[in-house]
Amino acid sequence: MVVVDRFSKMAHFIPCRTTHDASQIAHLYFKEIVRLHGIPKSMVSDRDTKFLSHFWLTLWRKMGTYLRFSTICYPQTDGQTEVTNRTLGSLLRALVKKSVKGWDALLRHAEFAFNRAPSKSTRLSPFQVVYGCNPRTPLDLTPLPTPAKFSWEAEKRAKEIKDLHTQVRERIEKVNSQIMQQVNKHKKGVQFQPGDLV
Repeated sequence: MVVVDRFSKMAHFIPCRTTHDASQIAHLYFKEIVRLHGIPKSMVSDRDTKFLSHFWLTLWRKMGTYLRFSTICYPQTDGQTEVTNRTLGSLLRALVKKSVKGWDALLRHAEFAFNRAPSKSTRLSPFQVVYGCNPRTPLDLTPLPTPAKFSWEAEKRAKEIKDLHTQVRERIEKVNSQIMQQVNKHKKGVQFQPGDLV
C-alpha cells in the first residue's frame, strides 16, 4: 500500500497481502498512517473492491473523510500517487536486484530514500517540508577520507595559526617567568632541614 500526503509529498510504503480485506487494510492504515498524520480530510484511491466495500465506505464516512476514486479512464485523478508508484517500482528494482523474496524488508529503506530526495517542483525533500531538515544517513555519520589533494592556502593558514599559538605560549611562559622572578626577589631563600621548628 502506498500512501502519499498531497501537501508535503511524504510517502509511506506499507507491505500488505492481496488477501487482506478492507478491515485489515484499515487496521494497517490506522497503525502506520493515522498515528503519524491524523485523520485525512480526503483520500484518493483506486476502485479496488477493498476500497469500495461497505466497511471501508462507512468507516471513512463516520470519520468525516471524503473518498475520491480514480478510474481507468481518468487515472490522473491523483498523478502524485502514480508518479510515486513508478518511483517505488524503480527503487525496489534497484534495491532488490536478485533477492526478490526480501522486497518487503527493503520497503523502509525505499521510503526513507524517497522522502529524503528533493522534489523537482519545490527543490525540497518531503522531510524538509514536514520537519524543516533532512535526517542524517549512515553516510553522514562515517568520517570521509581526507582527499589526496589539498589547498596550499589552507596549509599556509594552518601553519600561521600553529606559529601564532606557539608565539603566544612562549610569550606567556616568558611573562610568567618575569613575574615569578619579581615576586621572589624580596623573599629569603630559606632551606629547612628535617627536625627544624618551623
